[in-house]
Amino acid sequence: MSPHGATREAAHPTESSRPTRPASLDWTTRLLEVDTTSRETNLPLIELVEAELQAHGVEPVLIRNEDGTKANLLATFPAADGTTTGGIVLSGHTDVVPVDGQQWSSEPFVPEVRDGRLYGRGTCDMKAFIGSVMTAVPRLAGTALREPVHLAFSYDEEVGCVGAVSLVDEIVARGLRPRACIVGEPTSMRVIRGHKSLTMIEVTFHGVAAHSSRTPYGVNAIEYAARLVRFVRGVADRFRADGPFDEHYDVPFTTATVNQVEGGIAVNTVPAECRLTFEFRAVGAVDVDATVEEFRAEIGRIEAAMRQENPDAHVEVSIGAQAPGLDTPDDEDVIDLVTSLGAVASEEKVAYGTEAGLFQRAGIPTVVCGPGDIAQAHAPDEFVALEQIDRCDALLDALIGHLSA
Repeated sequence: MSPHGATREAAHPTESSRPTRPASLDWTTRLLEVDTTSRETNLPLIELVEAELQAHGVEPVLIRNEDGTKANLLATFPAADGTTTGGIVLSGHTDVVPVDGQQWSSEPFVPEVRDGRLYGRGTCDMKAFIGSVMTAVPRLAGTALREPVHLAFSYDEEVGCVGAVSLVDEIVARGLRPRACIVGEPTSMRVIRGHKSLTMIEVTFHGVAAHSSRTPYGVNAIEYAARLVRFVRGVADRFRADGPFDEHYDVPFTTATVNQVEGGIAVNTVPAECRLTFEFRAVGAVDVDATVEEFRAEIGRIEAAMRQENPDAHVEVSIGAQAPGLDTPDDEDVIDLVTSLGAVASEEKVAYGTEAGLFQRAGIPTVVCGPGDIAQAHAPDEFVALEQIDRCDALLDALIGHLSA
């Protein structure tokens, strides 16, 4: 068996097993074969996209991270009169989550079609959408457009919408002022106008080590971290009981949860350090900044208690990632536009986060609409139904037809 549970034969499927339809499967397959797990560089994929755009006369802009190992890509297909302002943004993230520890029926980065589904890491989240966009590039380049179309592909969405911050800043700095944005996360081709905000907080408790037979001489970092764990759960319980509520969500209240804890070096040593990460995902009526301050205040109280035991003890706090929520008013033109192109109208909001809130915060009316079901995202044997890809291809074809001069 391979490290991911697939046989070696599955790593090299026969030509007949490779995707042959719909139209965008060729591009989607090429994208899936590039491992863009967030811990890796995304430059091979970006360079693949860049070369295709250059071949059709469009010179993209790359916005790199600090060490140059990753890049966002921004490209504009101007209107027939040369206008580059206004128009529509087609947005997607290029990174995928790890496959570590998951058992797959086929190799995660060797796409395979089975029973009307395309399998592989990133199929629904969200390379099928980017594949549809790239398939539309020749037509975009060859069509006299009434208004421009902008492609915005980001890095590190899966670790907190990190890359899209500079990508949206670049759109603003260039004065592009798009009138609408479609973020192609998996929604089963429904038009989603709202999602919760996301805030991740990292906290490191620095206690004092001691032999476990001499506990009064140490400060147990894990025990104090546990106080914060209980507090986070208490905040979560309060939101669940008291709201505020938004019934458009399947989970109609703000959630909070501790998801990572690491501490201790031995069973007979008072732990000098414990690190934990927690998040909260807020509905629109919650004051995110005030909630962060509530957590900071509790952390301050815990730190004061630690220092009473030993003044050398302290706590470090940082915001690991933060992404605004999306709440597009139901009378925005972008909703009618995307619905008119063949997407399914919906009043539903989603609990998972996307980069859409960053575009909306920059004054760009935005919806989320893309192929695939979010239930498959991040899971082993991730897949997207071929029918969903067909529908996405058709929507982009309709968009180009709508924008034709």
